[in-house]
Amino acid sequence: MEKKYQIDPSTISFLHDLNRHNDRLWFSANRPRYESARENFSVFVQAVIDDIIEFEPIMRGLEAKSCIFRINRDIRFTHDKSVYKTNFGAFIVRGGKKNGVRFPGYYLHIEPGQSFVSGGAYIPPPPWLNRIRENISVNGNRLVEIITSKEYRKYFDGIEGEKLKVPPRGHSKDHPHIELIKMKSFLPQKLFTDDEVVSTEFFGVVTSAFHAMKPLNDFLSEGI
Repeated sequence: MEKKYQIDPSTISFLHDLNRHNDRLWFSANRPRYESARENFSVFVQAVIDDIIEFEPIMRGLEAKSCIFRINRDIRFTHDKSVYKTNFGAFIVRGGKKNGVRFPGYYLHIEPGQSFVSGGAYIPPPPWLNRIRENISVNGNRLVEIITSKEYRKYFDGIEGEKLKVPPRGHSKDHPHIELIKMKSFLPQKLFTDDEVVSTEFFGVVTSAFHAMKPLNDFLSEGI
């Protein structure tokens, strides 16, 4: 019998309570709950990785621990001194999350009332961003075909991300795809309710959404 991978309701419950009691004392007293929730998330992420490897063989050997973000927040340069994140997040990309500035990938975010899947390229550094823009300037029609395809639209509504207010240097404001060229990130996104997250169907929806995202990631990878 095929194993079913599922986000346990107790994982959502832990994150909900952490949001209400975001301090070290509470976290220490509830560490067993945290460890159980993190293990549940880690097993789920590894199963997602193993599915992605079927259509992204370059990720073979990738482990969940290389993709999951720490729950501790960096509070050195922020007014919000909450010690912990109130979500579990994983960026599945070749070589692990540290390579998110080099390659497009697949992102899973579990947070009560704010869970989603995303991916693509988040604020790619200038050399990579410039290559993406040049590719759009020449092959923009192909990108439009990707993000308006039936399979892609089943899960995502275009791509999101901040834009420049004016065209980047070297690109005409009259280019037919100038709005795509002006983008600084290229992010598909699909939101989920808590009930959807803990359902037995969630794993299949996540992996199918990531499969639908692959042509976009392939486009963003060109020239790397």
